[in-house]
Amino acid sequence: MTPRLPWYGLGLLILAQICYPLTSGGARAAVTVTTVVLGFALSVGHAALTRGPRVAGALVLVTTGGGLLVEAVGVAAGFPFGDYTYSGQLGPKIAGVPWVIPLAWTWMAWPAWLAAVRLVRHPAARILVAGVGLAAWDVFLDPQMVAEGYWTWSNPSPSLPGVPDVPLGNYAGWLVVAVLMMAFLGAVAGGPPGRDAPMYALYLWTWLSSILAHAAFLGLPASAGWGALAMGLVAVPLAASLVKIDDGVRA
Repeated sequence: MTPRLPWYGLGLLILAQICYPLTSGGARAAVTVTTVVLGFALSVGHAALTRGPRVAGALVLVTTGGGLLVEAVGVAAGFPFGDYTYSGQLGPKIAGVPWVIPLAWTWMAWPAWLAAVRLVRHPAARILVAGVGLAAWDVFLDPQMVAEGYWTWSNPSPSLPGVPDVPLGNYAGWLVVAVLMMAFLGAVAGGPPGRDAPMYALYLWTWLSSILAHAAFLGLPASAGWGALAMGLVAVPLAASLVKIDDGVRA
């Protein structure tokens, strides 16, 4: 039964995410928090089940602890993401950062890392691919959350065409932080793939569902396109690696 637990967790997460476009206001904020908590539990739980408590603990220390640290610095100093502030819609704050925000770093860091483990063997290249895989998610995340008023930038220029409320420097900051996180994570979580299909599904679901949600339900067509391209840098090779065709037979 234990190997099935991540799949059950993924199912619950998907159900919660489906509720997002069906809600608004305080209910949508509650769905957002619930989704992040479920995603955090899914990733940490999978790490514990497949790699052991040491790796799961390192994942939390590096991505949750590191996420809180970098977000607190970002809110206080305007670096490395630009000058931004959080509203109070996502609940209580720690050092100016809603408590749920660091959990989101962990949620997507683990599937991004495992996607890179599957795709790349060289340690340095693996760290870079994993960092891109995590940072690319933010091309969806920030436009969506800013549109809901969960946080705002004081000066979002220059920005991507069609996404005027998020500065380009934010994405660069995400990439630098994500690569650094993956370098630390890789020191303890290296090794071959193993029972990682639920995390591959999580990464691909996030990519495809975000494209659909932004384009069809949230009124964010530009971020749908940019996010599709950015996250597709890892998602497309990952999907291709999962579909092996030998002599016309799908494996």
